[in-house]
This record gives sequence, C-alpha cells and structure tokens, in this order.
Amino acid sequence: MGDVKINDVAGSLFCHEYCEVKIKGAVLNTTTTQTGSCFDQTIPVDPTRRAGGHSMQKQKVPEYSLALGEHLWPSEPMDPTQYLRKGDGSRVKAGEFKRPVPRPAPPSAAAFAPRDNPPNSQFRKFYERGDLPVAVEHKGTKNVISWKVDPDKLDYHHYLPIFFDGIREKEEPYRFLAVKGVEDMLKAGKNKILPVIPQLIIPIKTALNTRDPGVMCITLQLLQKLVDSADLVGEALVPYYRQILPILNLFKNKNMNSGDKIDYAQRKKHCLGELIMETLQLFEAKGGDDAFINIKYMVPTYESCINM
Repeated sequence: MGDVKINDVAGSLFCHEYCEVKIKGAVLNTTTTQTGSCFDQTIPVDPTRRAGGHSMQKQKVPEYSLALGEHLWPSEPMDPTQYLRKGDGSRVKAGEFKRPVPRPAPPSAAAFAPRDNPPNSQFRKFYERGDLPVAVEHKGTKNVISWKVDPDKLDYHHYLPIFFDGIREKEEPYRFLAVKGVEDMLKAGKNKILPVIPQLIIPIKTALNTRDPGVMCITLQLLQKLVDSADLVGEALVPYYRQILPILNLFKNKNMNSGDKIDYAQRKKHCLGELIMETLQLFEAKGGDDAFINIKYMVPTYESCINM
C-alpha cells in the first residue's frame, strides 16, 4: 500500500496539468469550459440532470402487423430505380432483390462509460455564494488554501460533506479547493471526523457513480486518507460497503498493461485498478474483524492481504 500521508492529491492535479497540457500539449481532460476566473458564475443546468445518471438507449424492435398477424422488422423504403426489368428472373432467383432482415442484438450496456457529471455540486453553489472560508493562495512552489478560519475550529458536520461533494468537480478553482480542503480538514480533524462518516457516504457514492476515471482516482485517494485520518474510521465505513464497493468491483481489473515496458508514472496514481486494490487492502487492514467478509461479499475476487 502507498503512503497516503505523504501523497498530495491536490498538488498533483496542477503538476499533471502543467506537465501534460502546458509542456506536452495534450488535450485538457475536462467536461466543462474553464474560464480562468473564479468570479464567473456557473450557468444554471437542467434540474433533471444528476451526477451518475444515464439515458437508456432505444433499441429497434419488430412491429406487429395487423394484416399478417405477426411481428415484422421495420425496413427502409425501396429505391424507385430498383424495379424489376425484363430478364431479371435469374437475379430474383439468386436473391439479389431480397432485403436483408436485421438480426436482433442486445444493446450495449456501456458499463465502463463515464456518466453525466453536471456542474451543480453543493460545493460550487456555496463557494460562488461566498459561504466557504477558503481562497486560493498562490505560492512559488505550489498552491495552498488560505483558510479564513483554522480547519480544526470548523463545524465538520456542516463543512466536510460540502467539501466531499466538490471532489467530483472538473473545473478550476472548484476542484483544487474541494480536494485540498478535504485534505486539510482530514489532517486537522482528528476526533471530529468519526461522527461525520454517515454524511460522507452519499457524496463519495455520487463521485464514484460518475465513472469518470479522473474523478474516481481522486475519490479513491481521498478515501485512503479518510480511513487513515483517525481511529475507528475504517470500522465505521464497514456498514456502508454496499454503497461504495459495487463500483470498485466493476473497475478493479482496469489495470495498465505496459507489456515489457516500465511504467515510470506510478507515483501519479492514474492506474484505477491499482488504486482500487490499495483501497480495498487498506479497508481490510483498518476495518476490524468484519471487514474482510464484507469486502468479499461485494468483491468476490478479492483475496485477503493479511497473513493469517
């Protein structure tokens, strides 16, 4: 398992953007338009959109024919130039004029495709309204959060779920403020973190249900920091495995196959399969006696990492 105490999740976001986008010229992986200003207000989105939602694909089905009394596949109208001419009997017998019958096929489930992630998080709403005591402090080495109130004096029941709801953001400065805010609050929270665990489950589940690899990697790293932030947090998460682990079971085999090459980017923690395995092992190590059986129930292929 990686050292989750040293890993700076928020700082690595800017490093990746600078190295990959600014230097190498890669395309910025974001679903929203970055304005470059933290004073621009978010355009209201459709209230029916929700994070992790998806629309069902319409599949063609046979239509019932009253004349023939059976189901027939709908077909396209014939081309007016494709009519029978004298001497076409051999072509008719060969089946050249026979229309192909579409073969039914199940629709694609798109289980690994990213789901909708609208910019309507509670963190964005509160930040634009000026209700959060945070601001970005630009330094020479890295950016940090300028807290108007010390993190250990905040009301964790109010602020920590809001910051966790913002970790699914893809646009700056919301993403950096939410991720770095969660890290600072977990570092300073100590005994205040454990009572807030039930309120964090829905934001964590929502971020995982987006099935966006970038959002999931950030969420998994923050989950590791959450488990390691205070005593008994790992055991408090065991009753909520049914909300968290189904998505991890779906993506646990998403590993990077580099063949005979060496992957020098392991420190960037972009491999989803490795992050999921590290998170499950940390859940088992910190979750107490009932952790393994509950993980095994939701992730049947998981094997224990603790020597019996």
